[in-house]
Amino acid sequence: MIFYFSGTGNSKWVADKIAEKICDKAYDISELNDIPKLSYEKQIGFVFPIYAWGVPEPMNLFIKKLKKTNLFTFAVCTCGANAGLALKKLSSIYHLDSSYSVIMPNNYIIGSELEKKSIILKKLKNAQNDIDKISQNIIEQKNGYFVKEGMFPIIKSTFINKGFNKFARSTNHFYVNKEKCNGCGLCATMCPIHTIEMHNGKPTWNDKCYRCLRCINKCPQVAIQYGKKTAKRGRYNIDEYL
Repeated sequence: MIFYFSGTGNSKWVADKIAEKICDKAYDISELNDIPKLSYEKQIGFVFPIYAWGVPEPMNLFIKKLKKTNLFTFAVCTCGANAGLALKKLSSIYHLDSSYSVIMPNNYIIGSELEKKSIILKKLKNAQNDIDKISQNIIEQKNGYFVKEGMFPIIKSTFINKGFNKFARSTNHFYVNKEKCNGCGLCATMCPIHTIEMHNGKPTWNDKCYRCLRCINKCPQVAIQYGKKTAKRGRYNIDEYL
């Protein structure tokens, strides 16, 4: 059984691919009302993106509620370059027999422009090869730590991550271009923390935010913006590259 959290689709794609190859099922934790029974499972897996060199809050909260078992347990994180100590910190909460990082296209458009199409396609091709190897290791239940931590992982996964969670998850700079917005409400429907509400046919943001950027990347009208820079930046949709 594989549990995943995905903002814009990278981790969902990885989770679905692994589930297909190991003949398992992948569950989106943001859509689970109850945790499925684990009694008859062969393994437990977690797949999620890296947010500021840490595990996203929803996955952390979910794992802390999960009952401990003796099943083979693995985690796969997706990241633009490196994961810091995120997987080691997670293993201190819930024991992991094997851990992996998979480099995927960067989609944090409030921080930088999207990568070139050629780079995105190359990353996805390399990721597919990584998924094949990871899946085979899971089938054979191999133990190991195969994570690209990057430079200064302690600083990144402690000070920077804490700063991100405390100061960088405000919704103050999100807004909607009212001329482009057609009031479809997709952003409110798909927000994993339900922080977006529709008022007079337009989205508004409450205080809480995971920083998944699902709303801004998946708006079909490209009507959602963050600050001044995103209006000139592209939007990431993994399906366009597969």
